[in-house]
Amino acid sequence: MEKKKINNSKFAIRLPIIIAITLAAGIQIGAKFFGNKSVIGDVVKSSSKFKEILTYIDRSYVDEVDTDSLADYGIMKMLEKLDPHTAYLPAEEAELAMSELQNGFDGIGVEFNIYNDTVYVVTPLSGGPSEEVGIQSGDAIIEANGTELTGEKVNTRLIFNTLRGQRGTSVDMKIKRKGYNDLLDFTVVRDKIPTYSVDAAYLMEDKQTGFIKITRFSETTYSEFMEGLEELKTQGMKRLILDLRGNPGGYLERAVNIADEFIEGSGVLVYTDGKDDRNDRKIFARHEGDFEKGALIVLIDEGSASASEIVSGALQDYDRALIVGRRSFGKGLVQAPISLSDGSELRLTISRYYIPSGRSIQKPYESGNLEDYYGELGHRAEHGEFFNADSVQNENGKAYETVHGRKVYGGGGITPDIFVPRDTSHISRYLMELYSNNVIREFATSYANDHKAQLEKMSIDAYVKNFTVDSKMLSQIRSNGEKLSIEYNAEEFRKSKEFIQQQVKALIARAIWKDRAGLSNSFYKVVNKDDEFIKAALSHFDEAGKLGS
Repeated sequence: MEKKKINNSKFAIRLPIIIAITLAAGIQIGAKFFGNKSVIGDVVKSSSKFKEILTYIDRSYVDEVDTDSLADYGIMKMLEKLDPHTAYLPAEEAELAMSELQNGFDGIGVEFNIYNDTVYVVTPLSGGPSEEVGIQSGDAIIEANGTELTGEKVNTRLIFNTLRGQRGTSVDMKIKRKGYNDLLDFTVVRDKIPTYSVDAAYLMEDKQTGFIKITRFSETTYSEFMEGLEELKTQGMKRLILDLRGNPGGYLERAVNIADEFIEGSGVLVYTDGKDDRNDRKIFARHEGDFEKGALIVLIDEGSASASEIVSGALQDYDRALIVGRRSFGKGLVQAPISLSDGSELRLTISRYYIPSGRSIQKPYESGNLEDYYGELGHRAEHGEFFNADSVQNENGKAYETVHGRKVYGGGGITPDIFVPRDTSHISRYLMELYSNNVIREFATSYANDHKAQLEKMSIDAYVKNFTVDSKMLSQIRSNGEKLSIEYNAEEFRKSKEFIQQQVKALIARAIWKDRAGLSNSFYKVVNKDDEFIKAALSHFDEAGKLGS
């Protein structure tokens, strides 16, 4: 079978993470589990049956069996009959699943999820090596450096051992992507993957609009955010764009602390409701925030989940922010992390999140039917929701009102006030082959190194305004591709030309103009110039400023 090198669509899998690099936001609420004494008798009877069967297998089954692995398998299959986010982590995986929110590491930079014995990419980490070569959400990693990553043997330990490694070393991966019959080949060079979560914080050209991008809610997110916010205020910021696109969630506390910086008073920011009253909780605004006045716009898309939905939903319910983009993922279940005696961990759904209007952000699911739940984002794409403005009308859900009477809907993510369709006009097979072979990134890095002295004489603002990726540079990219047997296609090149120019320019900027740790302001100053979300936000600030008045 001929292997092709391509890149294409996103989001064919569930976004909230069970055993991935980041945590679902809900996991921070449930610290303890309280049993229901009225059903203890039935539970003991069922567990005795399970133990009895394992004892017979261990003692009398014809072949040798690892009963620990068998028990783990049985537990995981049992939990599949519950909701999509309850999960069991064997002992060797529990610590690994938490580590990337807390420490930097060397690797390829992806969040992943294991489903049906297959490793799926949840999302490539922003600015990481996988994103740079074109790995996309929904990709299935079939093989890495000759190691098969499918089948019953696949677990978090195997994946980490295969994909992590010393920076500078490479991982050759075979990827299965929806819509393509053949496997796709990618080579990713491992690099340091830090835990910074605020990708950008800068004042835009108009000298009054701040831009802050948060990629996930990790331990340091709130302090990173506050540092960026304070810098922007001292520079004269009057209004703010908060970018939560593709943010899968993380620590709930960091998220509500950020929401509290925008919301006046001491109202409820989020609350939970479950079967056991001891798992119910209300989180209130607690202090005077640093940006309670001034127009605010929040950007979301179908990759914004969990804690991102709590922030954007609370700001929408209090009429504090205008929400721009596409309907968010719809993850509103709360998981309690329960440490078991052998070091393994049960992440049990104990309640649901509700935002101030009373809306649940959890999208519908049928217990045990994980296929439909995982494929829901693909269903949205197939039915045109990513491209059709009617998607802002989520009227299948119950109608609610914001604090000043605007109609909003529950039952499936946060519906934006202003819709922005997905742009696929630049996608071509030729572009994806350039990406999968790392041609664009390598050219930009080489160009930056060769012209560093010349470029450093410019300011970043002058570079953004005046620098052009010219025909000579594009010709070199084409030539570099041909050296790697990438067949040039004039029509596809024309389709992708402006996007290639933008990406090269942005990557050169990132290499030359270094920002403080964790930030890629120079990169976003380039790409945001042509970003349709940013254009929509800038054109609706008058409306955002009138909210609540």
